Amino acid sequence: MSIKGKTAVVTGAAGNAALTVVRTLLEDGAQVALVDPDAMRLDSLVRFLRGTTAAVPCESSEAGAVREAHQKVETVLGPVDILVNCADAPPALRSEATDPSDWRRVMGAQLDGAFYWSRAVIPSMRKRNDGRILNMVSPAAKGVMAEPGVALAAAHGALASLTFALARETAAHGITVNAIALGAIEGSSAVEPLNDAQRRQLLAQIPVGRFCRPDELAHAVRFLVSPLAGFITGEVLDLNGGLLMD
Repeated sequence: MSIKGKTAVVTGAAGNAALTVVRTLLEDGAQVALVDPDAMRLDSLVRFLRGTTAAVPCESSEAGAVREAHQKVETVLGPVDILVNCADAPPALRSEATDPSDWRRVMGAQLDGAFYWSRAVIPSMRKRNDGRILNMVSPAAKGVMAEPGVALAAAHGALASLTFALARETAAHGITVNAIALGAIEGSSAVEPLNDAQRRQLLAQIPVGRFCRPDELAHAVRFLVSPLAGFITGEVLDLNGGLLMD
């Protein structure tokens, strides 16, 4: 059972984790709209991706921008079958270092954008009685924090709750809404800037002793957006090497 011919939207598409998601969906035959505020980065990416793609610059924290971007996606690629919300995680800041603009920026990018995009795609999914929504969250959504990051923890805790609420709202309409609580992934913006000592410190907290490989994220995404996962909704899948065991 494949997703060949399906239309997918991936937000935060300029980030490394999101790019892994994009490549996975393209390999499985979907056509993918890459959504991100960084228009130049999107243009450079789509030139090197194999498959049907569309670069859709959008500030997803703004409801009007999402509405216009969604209309563009439907015009170019058709109704959206799969939505993956994958905004890149911001730097971790303690509460005293988080000013109101930092707080609002994180909430906008991580939480508001996921809500606005979900709200945009659900009506057509409901009409077709089919759809997949997948949210990428931090382990901080479950209280597991390698570093202090109060705004990210709050936003992703809320994003997990949004996942549950949308799953319950849409379950009777053939739509599944799930999340992946993704730990540190090799090559991501959370890992690449670390020096050797910081990497060792972070790895010491992960029972399997290594970072997540991009292909491991790909397999998890591939399953949850496929028809095989039609009986799974409202689930937050831990992909963190044992950082949290529940």
